[in-house]
Amino acid sequence: MQLRHFFVRILFVVFLSLAVCADDRIALRVDPSEAEAVLASLSKQQAGETIGDSDWQRLFNTEPYIRLKKREAAMQRAFTDDDLKKFVLSPELAARQGELRHTLTAWSKADLVKSAQRALAYLPADARIRAKVYPMIKPRANSFVVETETDPAIFLYLDPAVTPQQFENTVAHELHHIGFASVKRIEPPADTPAAVRDALGWMSAFGEGFAMLAAAGGPDVHPHANSKPEDRARWDRDMANFNQGLRTLEEFFLRVISGGFSSKEEEQNAAYSFFGTQGPWYTVGYKMAVIIERRQGRATLIDAMRDPRKLLQVYNRAASDHNRTSQDNLMLWSPELLKKIDVRSSDKRQMR
Repeated sequence: MQLRHFFVRILFVVFLSLAVCADDRIALRVDPSEAEAVLASLSKQQAGETIGDSDWQRLFNTEPYIRLKKREAAMQRAFTDDDLKKFVLSPELAARQGELRHTLTAWSKADLVKSAQRALAYLPADARIRAKVYPMIKPRANSFVVETETDPAIFLYLDPAVTPQQFENTVAHELHHIGFASVKRIEPPADTPAAVRDALGWMSAFGEGFAMLAAAGGPDVHPHANSKPEDRARWDRDMANFNQGLRTLEEFFLRVISGGFSSKEEEQNAAYSFFGTQGPWYTVGYKMAVIIERRQGRATLIDAMRDPRKLLQVYNRAASDHNRTSQDNLMLWSPELLKKIDVRSSDKRQMR
């Protein structure tokens, strides 16, 4: 069994070398140490051996686990070493040992360099993707990105139901976020009111839609081409409500600007509700990006990503062009919102 672990490790080392050498804008380090430590403990348990203190310390001292605990604490979610012990020792996890091991090996063969290059195709030339990738066996079945501007890392829940193709798509999506965080943005003028800055800040969440497009590889590829049928059907239903989604977000932006929320917590809760499974931040951001690329080209889209004021303005032009030649009528951002965020300043580019 130890020999098998050795070969899994070798696969990751080989991948790491490819990731670093393929493109000087890309540097990925895959760290499966937490998953390997869990699997080693499961193997001992299956063999009737005792999982000792040294086994637990091997697991608790892995970089992915240390950073996971830090992230859970920041999210104000209780997560202790005893919680992980209970999870590792559960009969449910023991029954999944074989498929988890198989999945870790299969994921190690995924072409993550290709995923990174797919993300870079939808980012400005100054974008860089420097990231650690942590495949993890953990209680919560979620994947996410942390510390995109300091020490970027992608936590990936090791899920046997996720195919290597879906895995590559997920990584491309998350790597787009990391690359997007590395680019220089265009700041609003210094005298921009704080409430307007807050609204513009929330517009960065349209990056979820940009990442959907980048991960797909283009506007002619369905973003859920490799997903389960039910996930694709849900996306299609939500996309059919694009106009309502845009209207809902506009109402939110105007409420932020007018000081309509009683507290920052209420504002934050409203904004977070638009994430959902793949809510309006995803669908509206994706549709705007697709319309801009199809009508004005990818270069225009990438340029507009730097400044949300320009993004809304460029989308309105592209959607107006679309509406003149198509049966479906896409909703535009209102003159009221564009005036309040002062799109006329969006061409005064001050790079940070």
